[in-house]
Amino acid sequence: MVPIISIIIPCYNQGNYLEEALQSIAQYKEKDVYEIIIVNDGSTDSGTISILKELSAKGLHVIQQVNKGLGAARNAGIKAASGEFILPLDCDNKIRPDYISEGIELLNEYPELDVVYANAEYFGEKGGIWESGEFNLQRLMIENYIDACAIFRKSTWERVGGYDEKMPVMGYEDWDLWLRIAFQNGRFKYINKVMFDYRYTSQSMIRSVHQDKLTLIYQYMEKKHSQYLSRAYLNRLIQFKSLKNKGLAFNLFMYSCFPRFSNLLKKLGMMKKKDII
Repeated sequence: MVPIISIIIPCYNQGNYLEEALQSIAQYKEKDVYEIIIVNDGSTDSGTISILKELSAKGLHVIQQVNKGLGAARNAGIKAASGEFILPLDCDNKIRPDYISEGIELLNEYPELDVVYANAEYFGEKGGIWESGEFNLQRLMIENYIDACAIFRKSTWERVGGYDEKMPVMGYEDWDLWLRIAFQNGRFKYINKVMFDYRYTSQSMIRSVHQDKLTLIYQYMEKKHSQYLSRAYLNRLIQFKSLKNKGLAFNLFMYSCFPRFSNLLKKLGMMKKKDII
């Protein structure tokens, strides 16, 4: 039986977390609905290599490749996937069974949808809920607020060319993918529920990115998507929006020029979220 959804788990030297991730998937009882593909992205840790060998011996689909990075690992897994829908899962995170069922239901019911995403609950070094929020293209152009753990159509991934394997800093491949989908008129659906668990560590890929590398990624993204992300484009957008809604234009200006400050104002209740799609 062909699975409906393929869960893609890249792994690089984090085999000690894999069992938790797999156990979270196993909570979904309809086994024929999904397949699991683990991509060993050139792990060098002996413990991880041993765990992956054991999982492969048990019948799990494990792809072996030399270290090429996160984007290439996800692409390799998706290329091998049989499912119509794709769910990337970092090997140190966990999903909840309702994510699979609700994601499939939404994508089947609304064929115009490309991506379904949801909230997460932190665990590890801190707790709390990460609320992604309704889809907002202008916000996405400034920051990535949609985690890689979203469900999308394999056909959409094929249409936009997959993950960028040349990103100068790993951890931003999903942001680039979401932007390319959105810029090609892709449709996103937000589930306002906790659907996965995100392991928070101070040593995670995103939190270990230094300012110089952060500058590098923004320069890369602005150049790659210059039609949409250049300062000139944002200025024109602000001017256009200001003719219709001055408050909305001010928010857009603050987000684009002072994102950290605007986030602080939001937390203090001095700046309201606005739908500026």
